[in-house]
Parts: sequence; structure tokens; C-alpha cells
Amino acid sequence: MAQSIRLETDQDFEEAVQRHASVRVFKNDHMIDSGGIILRFDDNIVVVQTSVSELTYHSRKECEFFMVRQR
Repeated sequence: MAQSIRLETDQDFEEAVQRHASVRVFKNDHMIDSGGIILRFDDNIVVVQTSVSELTYHSRKECEFFMVRQR
């Protein structure tokens, strides 16, 4: 069973980047992205790669991010 950990601080995002952890992205209580990894982030944007050629850019203020860990 997977455990979802909310990413809020820069340290949380950095841990997800270092672990190459799978993330889920929610906007307005709807999941809009799942299974990708965070490539980079700053105060405004989080870049998620879900496949070799697919990058998505999510607003850090408008979206919620969760790192998925397997128990």
C-alpha cells in the first residue's frame, strides 16, 4: 500500500527530487498528474516528467503535490 506525503517546503521538494520519487499533482481537488518525477522546481513552478518526452509545468501556488512512497 502506498503512502502519500504532502510536499510543502523546499526541503520536501528537494527530497522528492533526490529520491526520484513518483508524485501526484492535484488542482481544485482533482488529480491532474500522476506517476511522474520532479525534475526541478522554484517558488512558482514545478516541472514534472511523466515519460521520456512529456514534461508538465505546474503552478506551485495553484496545485498540491504529494510524494508517493511504497510501504
